[in-house]
Amino acid sequence: MATFLAVPLKQTQEVELIKPLRSFIQNTFSQVEPDDYNHALNEFSKLRNLMIAKSVDKHESALEVLYRYYDQLCAIENKLPIAENQIRVNFKWRNAFDKESLFGGKQILGIASGAYEKVCILFNIAALQSQIAEVQNHDSDEGLKTSAKYFQMAAGIFGHLKDIVLSHVQQEPTPDLSPDTLNALSALMVAQAQEAIYRKAAADKMKEAMVAKIAHQCSELFSDAMKLMQLASLKDLWPKDWLPLVACKQAAYHGMAEFYQGCVAQQHKTYGEQIAHFQKANELLTAAQSRGGATFAFKNEQGRIQRELQAARKDNDFIYHDKIPDLKTLPAIGKAAIAKPTAFPTKPMSEKFTDLFEKLVPIPVYEALSAFENRKTQIVNTEIGRLREQTQLMNSILASLNLPAALEDLSGQKVPQSVIEKAQQIKDIGGIQFLNKLMNDLPELLQRNREILNECIKMVDDEAASDIQLREQFKERWSRTPSDKLTQPMRDESMKYKQILDTAINADRIVQEKFQKHKQAIDLLSKSPGEIEKALPSGGGAHASESSGVVQKLRKLMEEVETIKAEREVIENEFKEAKFDMTSKFFSALASDGAINEEMLSASELDRIYGPLRQQVNESLQKQDSVMSQVQTTNMEFCQAKASDQSGAQREAMLKDLAAGFDMFMELKNNLEEGTKFYNDLTPLLVRLQNKISDFCFARKTEKDELMADLQKSIANQPTGPAPPPPSYQNPTATTQNRAPPARPPPPQFSTASSGPPPTASTPSGAPSSQAGPPPYSSAPSGAPPAGAYSYTGGPAPPQCMSGPKTSSPTSTTNTSSTTGQPSWGNAPYPQAGGGYQGMPMPSMPSGFNPYNPYMQYPQQPQQGFPNQGYPQQGYPQQYPGQGYPQQQQQYPQQGYPQQQYPQQNQWR
Repeated sequence: MATFLAVPLKQTQEVELIKPLRSFIQNTFSQVEPDDYNHALNEFSKLRNLMIAKSVDKHESALEVLYRYYDQLCAIENKLPIAENQIRVNFKWRNAFDKESLFGGKQILGIASGAYEKVCILFNIAALQSQIAEVQNHDSDEGLKTSAKYFQMAAGIFGHLKDIVLSHVQQEPTPDLSPDTLNALSALMVAQAQEAIYRKAAADKMKEAMVAKIAHQCSELFSDAMKLMQLASLKDLWPKDWLPLVACKQAAYHGMAEFYQGCVAQQHKTYGEQIAHFQKANELLTAAQSRGGATFAFKNEQGRIQRELQAARKDNDFIYHDKIPDLKTLPAIGKAAIAKPTAFPTKPMSEKFTDLFEKLVPIPVYEALSAFENRKTQIVNTEIGRLREQTQLMNSILASLNLPAALEDLSGQKVPQSVIEKAQQIKDIGGIQFLNKLMNDLPELLQRNREILNECIKMVDDEAASDIQLREQFKERWSRTPSDKLTQPMRDESMKYKQILDTAINADRIVQEKFQKHKQAIDLLSKSPGEIEKALPSGGGAHASESSGVVQKLRKLMEEVETIKAEREVIENEFKEAKFDMTSKFFSALASDGAINEEMLSASELDRIYGPLRQQVNESLQKQDSVMSQVQTTNMEFCQAKASDQSGAQREAMLKDLAAGFDMFMELKNNLEEGTKFYNDLTPLLVRLQNKISDFCFARKTEKDELMADLQKSIANQPTGPAPPPPSYQNPTATTQNRAPPARPPPPQFSTASSGPPPTASTPSGAPSSQAGPPPYSSAPSGAPPAGAYSYTGGPAPPQCMSGPKTSSPTSTTNTSSTTGQPSWGNAPYPQAGGGYQGMPMPSMPSGFNPYNPYMQYPQQPQQGFPNQGYPQQGYPQQYPGQGYPQQQQQYPQQGYPQQQYPQQNQWR
């Protein structure tokens, strides 16, 4: 039976997770201690590394690791968002079919996105499920069940990925993640699940009618998968044996459906229909064999069909004689669609999953809590500001009326008790030195925050300028996300802090002006009572008595003023200490609706808690208006009752200044303390922004370096174009190849009849023959032989083997050409070294002797007075130096000669 196909895994590499995640926790969750999550961060990093290592194991335990990692990615998606403008962790994944195809497109894609990581993990989960299904024991019932289950699960995941991949991967995905690829893989997994169900049904010997329907549906599913896999954009992607196998299975399972339908016809005793179905089944199995080639694995089924067809024909021919109908006239085979993609799970895939970051609230909840805190702070500051503003107005009115000091200074001689108490209160705080210290600290705090903010803006601007420069340089090849799309939130946050600092600077200037205006009064209140008394002008005393009704009424009104101030302090504390539990409400909203309507939830809860306090603020303001109106009316009566003189006016004016100075001291104290707290609280916020921008710029720099390296490699590997053809004179090889080789010289010809008598014993063996045969070549090669080819060290010289032109003198050395200055060799095949061989003439050739036949024995010459010349005894040598072609430069055979060499010849020049 045919084998199943398993999807290969995507490959990735380890990444640094701990540092960027810890940095985000530190910079985002201000109430959280990052060290508390060190264990969780380490476990999360180990889990990803374990996922990479275990993916190669085709076992359920490896699948459990992938489940846990995917569940953890989903759990932190709303808590630790991994994105280009949040937590920059660049995940690189390779195309799963990279090693097995020449398909074009990206083979490796790296994106700083948790959504992209989830997509790749889901692909690997489905791929591993297909691999586990492939390695099951398909001869067992349990193995086929497991295969069908995992193939259907893989089909569901691939189908889910097809729907979400484009929304999760913002760039062009690798070919294995394209929607067409995922759709084809989903169809293939469903077909293989149906195939496993068919094999189980056939093994369980279910009714032939049902098996036929299952097989027919299997064929239809493989047909759908084959159409999707043969798309022009995909057909080169798959491994080379996939398409033939799918096409083979499509035809084979259609054939098996026809076969089982023929068995049904046999049971109904419609033997003609049986033969028709069997014939079609045989044709389809033959087609499957042709399509599959080496992948065809239905030989047993094909053999069974052929045997059954032969038997059915034989029985019909001899027994039934049933007419064989046309298959088109028969009812179509039904289909039983049993295998279907498993629905993608909405709950965690791993049953043992526990969130490593359970204590962290999701970012939507955290943002909703932050927005709620802002609304709460705004309400508190607004209401408390209203109270303080009215209190300051009340104090300024009383100070202008010199109350309550005027009631205490009826004698005009002593310092009023209220002034003494206010002076003591200022001295307990630290006096004017305390305000001076706070005023001097503010510029330093402001400068520190401004430097941090300027550094943040500079880093963003520098990164953007670098990206723009490289984008202009490389044009469309610079494929990463532009900086302006990623840094806009950081720029907005920087501009927000810049506006806050500008507002704070204006507020600091106003505080400075108020301090300078009331500096003298505050300085006097910071001194001892004796110094204050000396500084106050003496008064003439008041005509109003201590027991007068006006004075008593004013004292009662002053007590009401103090009551109003005390009540307002209580209201302020209630505003500041109000408690809310919004976390649970936001969690419930996120779980039920998938989103948080923060504005509606916050407004209702704030109104429930702060509504009564707001009402108290309004009542306090109304009470102040009533009391201050009575104070002004009663004070007019008191002033009329007082004795008035010039010194009393000066004293009263100074007491008013002291009262205003005290009020301004307390106001400036609050303002400066709030300003100091504001700058100190702003510093960690700016440092977090700086760290976030620094991490972003570092990640972008790393990404830039990697992209630059890839571009440099692609530029270096890109061909510059074909080289121009070289001129003919620069190509000597072609010129040499075009030359025709010289014609081979004809072999030498000799007369078969002897032209002269053979030499006798009285004729010297070295004497020349008067009728020597013609030379073996019509002309001898010109030029000198190589130096040392005929070196001679002593002893008798070898005989002249071939006749040549006689020299004028036996003792002459060489003939020299008159034109070239080189030795002239004449027509002799060998040079006459030293003008011959010392008076020994060349003997004549015997009749019929062929010097080129190595098997012809050279005749022995009589030894009459001549020294032993060392003639060769095993045939006349045919490869003398200089006699053959130039490359045949061999030493003269030394069969019979002593160890001697020919005389040295001049080197060719």
